[in-house]
Parts: sequence; structure tokens; C-alpha cells
Amino acid sequence: MQPSVALSLLILLTFTLSNAHNITHILQKDPYLSTFNHYLTLTHLAGEINRRQTITVCAVDNAAMSTLIAKGLSLETIKNVLSLHVFADYYGAKKLHQITKGSTSTATMYQATGEAPGTTGYVHITDVKGGKVQFTPEDNPSQTDVLFVKSVFELPYNISVIQISQILNSPEAEAPTSAPDLNLTSLLQRDGCKAFYNLLSTSGAIGTFLSAADGGVTVFCPSDDAVAAFAPKYKNLTAEGKTSLLLYHGVPTYNSMGMLRSSNGLTNTLATEGANKYDFTVQNDGEDVKLKTKVVTAEITGTVIDDEPVAIYRIDKVLLPRELFKGAVEADEPSPSPKKKKSGKNSDDAEAPGPDSSDDDGDAADQTANSGGKLVSSAVMVVLLVVAFL
Repeated sequence: MQPSVALSLLILLTFTLSNAHNITHILQKDPYLSTFNHYLTLTHLAGEINRRQTITVCAVDNAAMSTLIAKGLSLETIKNVLSLHVFADYYGAKKLHQITKGSTSTATMYQATGEAPGTTGYVHITDVKGGKVQFTPEDNPSQTDVLFVKSVFELPYNISVIQISQILNSPEAEAPTSAPDLNLTSLLQRDGCKAFYNLLSTSGAIGTFLSAADGGVTVFCPSDDAVAAFAPKYKNLTAEGKTSLLLYHGVPTYNSMGMLRSSNGLTNTLATEGANKYDFTVQNDGEDVKLKTKVVTAEITGTVIDDEPVAIYRIDKVLLPRELFKGAVEADEPSPSPKKKKSGKNSDDAEAPGPDSSDDDGDAADQTANSGGKLVSSAVMVVLLVVAFL
């Protein structure tokens, strides 16, 4: 195989195995887009963009961003405006100039947030005379001077980053928007989480959750009924055990519901430290998400808030870590069948494996095998594609 072909194959394999994009890194190579890039990070839009599989980002230069900043809008309102510049479809330069019948409408991330009333989160794209492409917000049809400048980065049909001439002006997107309440102290006292908050407060564990909030935190809050049912067992725990149990309900990263549904597997918690794993498995069942601890399986039953960097989900059971409840067996799982007695004087001592047996390693091996199989399959597909073009 020629060196150039081998290099191309390596690049294709690298992308296949990584299968992700990073809008911050894409924009970093163009200093004239630095302000736009900066505000994608400030508003947390960058993370949302990176989680999308198919997307188009309409970037504007620093001068255009200056006109937006000069309006004195709140950061939450700027987020709405910039969300209008992120399309939920792929539009590379070629596609923009080949729009069927010369005009189309596309939904934006602003529309997807639910903040845009009606269809105000849509943008019209028109291939006008002279090879120009025009962008017009649904709620501002008089704005006809926003034009396609150039393609910045394209990865068909995953992500397209294009430059447009100026900010899309939308009265609805620019309407004053108050910042969401991201204070854990108040959020955890509503929507059926009050009993859990009381435990956090009296134990002092709330401090760890508050410290983690700025960097991103996901809280799985047992419902008030679940906490009440668990109260007798909770009282029997030591002070250290109570703290560990409560910290076990927090994950030190932000996880949207979409992320939980797509990123199944073992998850560290705020209680994870050294040899103490204190982890559980996130497993989606269609649209439902379950948390499995080897002792109990809980299901997410509602969302208190999902606004980066904070997510709080209500669950139907208290999560029981193996480290504190080694002798417990999950009620909805069949009990392991006892081993057959062996001949000999020690046959009566044979016991069935308990919940802390080595099937943990089996689960991990199965997950590794499954993910490895997918990677190998993807790599084989790429190799076949390359060979086909030789």
C-alpha cells in the first residue's frame, strides 16, 4: 500500500473511532471568530453543539459580535440569540447553493429549547441571484442583508461551520430573559425533593453538592415517598455511612437526559474516593433511564431542572451502594441458584455467590466486548471503503 493511501486510511480510522466534533477547537484557528467562540463557551452552547450529531453553526466575526454585545443583553438572552445561529441540519457550501426551488426553512437550536413561541425559532435560507445565499429570521422578514460569506469547516454530514455577514436579528430571541435559578439550595426543595434536601442539610453533605455545582453536577433525587420508605434503614447507618449514601446520589459532571440515554455504563459519583468505587450503571430502556447499583435499580421519573451546568432528576428509589449494603439482594432480580453439593466432608460449606461476586467483572467484560466489537466493525467498514477506492 502506498504511503499516501496508508495516511488517508489512518485519518479515516481515527475519525471513525473518535466520531466526535469540538466546536471550540474548530473555531480556535480563526482569530476573527474568537468573540463568537468565547460566547459559545460562556453560554454553554459549545457543549450542546458538541453533543449534536448533525448541525450547522453560523459564525460571525468579532465586529458583528460587538454590535450584539453593545445592546447590553443578559447572558441568557445572548444565548437565545446565538442559539438562532445553530441549525438542526447540515448545510455545507454546496448544499446552500443547491437548495430545492431556491428557498427553504430550517429549525434552530433556539426553536428546540422551547423558548421560541410558535415558529419564531426558524430561519429562512434563500439562494438569491449572483450566487449569494441569504438568511432571514422567521420573526424578522425585513432583514435581508445577512449573507453567506464562506465555509469555515465541513465534515459531511456531521457538522458544518459557515461564516455569515452579521447577526440574525430576532425580536423574540432578544426579548429580556431572566437567568434560570441554578441555586441547588432552592432547587432541591421543590418538585418532590424536599425530604432528600433535608437529609443533605442535616448531614452536611449539601456542601459537597454546592461546591461541585459550578463545574457541573447531576443530582439523582429520591422522591419524598422513597425517602420516607427508606428512613428506618437510614437511621441505622453511621454518620459516615449517611454522608456516603447521600453523596452517592450526585455525579460530578453535568448530564442532560439525552446524554444519559446515549452514554450507558459505569458512572463515578461524589462518593467515589480511592478504593471505594461507589459507582453505579446508567442503562436506558428505550426512552426510560435506569440506575443500577447491584443492590437496587431505580428509574428516573421526572426532571426538576436540566440547564447546564446543573441537572436534577427525580428517581423512584433511594440508591443503595454495594459498599454499604453488601448483604442486600435486589428484590426484582432472581436469587442465585445454590451450588450443587460436592462429595466430601466439606460439601455442606458450599454457598452460592453473593451480590459481591465476580459478576461485576463479567459485566465490565461484556461492555468492553460490545464496545470493542462496534469499534472493530466501524474500522472494517472504513478499510473496505478505502480499498474500494484504490
